[in-house]
Amino acid sequence: MCYSWPVVEISAQPARVEALRAVPLLADLSDDALVRLASVATEVEVPAGFVLVRAGDDATGMFLVEEGSVAVELPGGKTFTLGQGEFFGELALLVEGLHRTARVRAATPLRCIAIARADVARLLEEEPGIALSMLRVLAARLAERE
Repeated sequence: MCYSWPVVEISAQPARVEALRAVPLLADLSDDALVRLASVATEVEVPAGFVLVRAGDDATGMFLVEEGSVAVELPGGKTFTLGQGEFFGELALLVEGLHRTARVRAATPLRCIAIARADVARLLEEEPGIALSMLRVLAARLAERE
């Protein structure tokens, strides 16, 4: 399923690069890699209540919350909130064919950065060493869930 989000032009400004660097999954990327990633990322602004992700949808990338908060609604009724600097959907950056496991909606007016798996895949082809640092972070995060 494809969504039509209001897209805001994003640049590789130092603030954007630092926002990406704050994501543990991306923290070990080189400055050059972060600048390139920031240049292909999409900034999205949506009103409160807007659904960004539905359970069962194809997982095509991750989101980094810049301003506002999202409600993550898991199967079984458990809900939690993510705010500024937090992120979701990161596993989709490295694994093709995943489906979303939760519904994620804007709990407040929201501005976030969306990063597509296809863009990260191109970056990994150019700099395959990046994948190792990303996999370490993903493995640690998955281990925490168990």
